[in-house]
Order: sequence, then structure tokens, then C-alpha cells
Amino acid sequence: MIAALNRLVELIESQLDDDIEMAGLAREVGTTEYHLRRMFSSLAGMPLSDYIRRRRMTLAAADVVAGDALLDVAVRYGYGSTEAFGRAFHAVHGVRPADVRRHGGPFAHNHSSGSA
Repeated sequence: MIAALNRLVELIESQLDDDIEMAGLAREVGTTEYHLRRMFSSLAGMPLSDYIRRRRMTLAAADVVAGDALLDVAVRYGYGSTEAFGRAFHAVHGVRPADVRRHGGPFAHNHSSGSA
């Protein structure tokens, strides 16, 4: 079962900037979509959809720090607008994309006001 989880993670990682079809992933791993989701949730401790969203937002944060245009980043990771992307980004990272760009990373701004 761990081998199937590792294979699933490899497949997801290779498709993070593309549409991910759960049925296709399930076929690749040799199970049904229902069992794929249950297996992942049981072994990883989070729903598969949350894992994919968080991984995409991690890559998106790196793209924002690198200076990519927000609309380009939003579209690359499946969002139709910078507003929707910004809300999802904030839900995952706790900061807005503009703050990340300004301060160089999702958590850098938390340390900039601390003791010197």
C-alpha cells in the first residue's frame, strides 16, 4: 500500500501545473477513485484534494517570490482570476500574495518585526 501511495505522489507531483484527473490517477495506481481517495486520506492524514491544493500553493508561492505575474501564476495553478487565487493563497499560507512578493516568502514577514 505504501508503494501505491508513493506512486500516487509521484504522479501528482508530475501534474501539479496541469489538470489532475482522479480517475486517471486511480487507473495508474490500479484502484478505483473511491479507494484512491480513502487510501490517501488514511495514509497521509489529509484528503487528497487538500494535498494537491497545498502542493500547488507551495509552488505558487515560489513563483510569486520569483516575480511571476500574479495572473500567470493564478492561471498556471487552475484559478480563473487573481482574486480567487489570492483567497486560496491566503487560506493556505495565511498571507496575501502581495505580502509574499514584498517580503520574500510566506513566513518572512512574521520575523521582520521581531527583535533584531
